[in-house]
Amino acid sequence: MSDAPASLLIFGGGWLGQATAREMIRRGGRVVLTSRDAGTRAALSADGFAAIDPADSVALTAAVAGASAILITAPPEAIGCPGVKALLPAITAAGSWPDWIGYVSSTAVYGDRAGGWALEDSELNAASLEGARRVRAERDWLDAAQGMGLTVQLFRLPALYGPGRSPLDRLRDGTARLVRKPGQVFNRVHVEDAVSGLFASMARPRPGATYILCDDEPAPADVVMEGAARRLGLPVPPEVDWNDPSVSEAMRRFYVDSKRLSNARAKAELGWRPKYPTWREGLESLIVDAGA
Repeated sequence: MSDAPASLLIFGGGWLGQATAREMIRRGGRVVLTSRDAGTRAALSADGFAAIDPADSVALTAAVAGASAILITAPPEAIGCPGVKALLPAITAAGSWPDWIGYVSSTAVYGDRAGGWALEDSELNAASLEGARRVRAERDWLDAAQGMGLTVQLFRLPALYGPGRSPLDRLRDGTARLVRKPGQVFNRVHVEDAVSGLFASMARPRPGATYILCDDEPAPADVVMEGAARRLGLPVPPEVDWNDPSVSEAMRRFYVDSKRLSNARAKAELGWRPKYPTWREGLESLIVDAGA
């Protein structure tokens, strides 16, 4: 397989899905995204993407038939991974076996490590509902791969950040909070690095492989927030407890677990290197790109 497949079906037209789609187009390939929301599909179409409703079995089967690779970014639900339920029948109906299938999971599957390291082969001990659902979705995809002869890879991602979604944006709009939780540490990954890791795997498919895509330096959230404030020349935001109502539920999830992640396997097997090895380079690039 070349550096990019000829055509990519992305099941889930959210932030990561759209970033991957843009890179696919930049590389000269074709891409189709799915969304159950009509408004989102309209917005995707307005941005020049082909977008379909995953509930439209005819359209989904046609998209599967024309795809040399499939990426699943849609989060799992109470009843399981929506991609499993929609794509497996479509693959069977199309009679088409893609060269690569990637399922985007979360490092929430590891649960809390009390600051210790987690690798791909570490025991899974999800402590949250989200993490437990990810564990089930991973298992379902690997079972389907074994039963149907599919080339499935799993990607466990920590907190994603990038343009419009970073501490810089919260500092600028006044919603940032400084949360100190002694001993708490976690990794991050810039959305560009997550996308480049996915394409590195497409170029080197390995059935059943699991990869952690993360930066090189786990760091406490308060250290990152203080560093971002200093770089912007803004006051350090108010300090609050991580359970304070002003901390959003989405942000609070990042403070539940404390662990360090290793990206050694992705580097060794995929030849992947994060363009932004720490939060410093990642935030600096966002500042430069924003012209501020």
